Amino acid sequence: MRRTRNLRPDTRSTRTKQSGFTLLEMLIVIAIIAVLATLVGPRLFGQLDSSKVTTAQAQVRMLRTALDTMRIDLGRYPTEQEGLSLLVSPPEDPALRASWFGPYLDGSVPLDPWKNPYRYRLPDTPGGVAEVYSYGPDNAEGGEGLNADISSTR
Repeated sequence: MRRTRNLRPDTRSTRTKQSGFTLLEMLIVIAIIAVLATLVGPRLFGQLDSSKVTTAQAQVRMLRTALDTMRIDLGRYPTEQEGLSLLVSPPEDPALRASWFGPYLDGSVPLDPWKNPYRYRLPDTPGGVAEVYSYGPDNAEGGEGLNADISSTR
């Protein structure tokens, strides 16, 4: 018996050598990723801003609690000149140093989530409550929505 040779090329071997993605397939995948990024990206960034505001609110409450604790020990809030640093380092006045039982914070006074220092204001009236606040993401007084100031008295 005589064997005949198949003259058709073996397409299986050439096809396996060229397996992979075509340029068109890659462009379609990139387009899908771009569409998803434009839809999901703004929502994620909005959540990030919202979580920073929540963090600032929690830190303002924590600083206010530390100030109230220190006020019980010293009999007064720190002056605006002493500021929040009195929460972590003792006063220079020896009479006050004896009743200072701090530090009232672990470590140092934190920065707000936007890397700005928290601000401190004494009440205008005797017996009033000290205010700790941050200007928020825009670092400017006032603002609305996510740019609103974050305060311990509001």
